[in-house]
Amino acid sequence: MARDLIGCLLRRQLDGLWLGARIVETEAYGLEDPASHAHLGRTPSREPMWMPPGTIYMYHSRAGASLNVSCGTGPEAVLIKAGVPVVDAKSPKAALDAMHRLNPAPDGQSRRPEERLCGGQTLLCRSLGLTVAEWTGRQFDRDLFYIEARTVTPPIVATLRLGLRPERDDGRRSRYVDRALAVSATSNPLRHGAVAGRDYWEIEPEEG
Repeated sequence: MARDLIGCLLRRQLDGLWLGARIVETEAYGLEDPASHAHLGRTPSREPMWMPPGTIYMYHSRAGASLNVSCGTGPEAVLIKAGVPVVDAKSPKAALDAMHRLNPAPDGQSRRPEERLCGGQTLLCRSLGLTVAEWTGRQFDRDLFYIEARTVTPPIVATLRLGLRPERDDGRRSRYVDRALAVSATSNPLRHGAVAGRDYWEIEPEEG
């Protein structure tokens, strides 16, 4: 699911506008995964991980909110880690302007570079106006917030997950990034000096 979400669109209806972002980075948190929140125990705030596949799981981190989706038989989830804003017939330029207002640059006035507007899990949530209080534990709603299927499978690379404590990181290569839009990921795995087979691994597209 983490791979399949790369290239899909997040559509969020807010104040009469459909805000849009293309998913460029995800992380998978599977069964028996020491890095998963589920590994820390079942609590009311983590309950969405045990709920039916497709349930929204949001939590607070130091920087803000993070968006996850439950999957499999539970407790498994995919963290939607970064995206790029979309401007099209459904999400016009006015929607992009709204995203910039929701997530201004650190000075509170200027605009972030468009390729970095959703370049991290908390930046993505801010740009789409998503909060833990409103969305965690809910199902997607076609009238308010949903995931739109991709029309083309992008080139994808796998790499190590970010920001994990050493004692909880078992070295899974379960962070996935759109190769063509890697500059908009939280951290670009294709940065200068990166080596294939050491820093990232190409994912062969599935047939059918």
